[in-house]
Amino acid sequence: MALNTLDIARVANLARLELRPDETERILGQLNGFFALVDKMDAVNTDGVEPLAHPAEILGDVALRLRDDIANEPNQREASQVSAPAVERGLFLVPKVIE
Repeated sequence: MALNTLDIARVANLARLELRPDETERILGQLNGFFALVDKMDAVNTDGVEPLAHPAEILGDVALRLRDDIANEPNQREASQVSAPAVERGLFLVPKVIE
């Protein structure tokens, strides 16, 4: 799928971006390079290849260096809610916006 400068102008318009001509050419090259890579990956035969839930599955028993999920800051709920217009039982109260 090759894009042209009109495609880039349309996408820029939808995204509310103003692009200079040199930026348009640079982005056109980058996006066409991306789509070329996607086409290459799409051409690879993956029949019989089982999907992985996590890349570590192919590594076997590798210990991942993940930190422990421990709270390291004190609870400051009351201090955060001091300037709130309305609070009830530790929760911020906001006006209903959907009828």
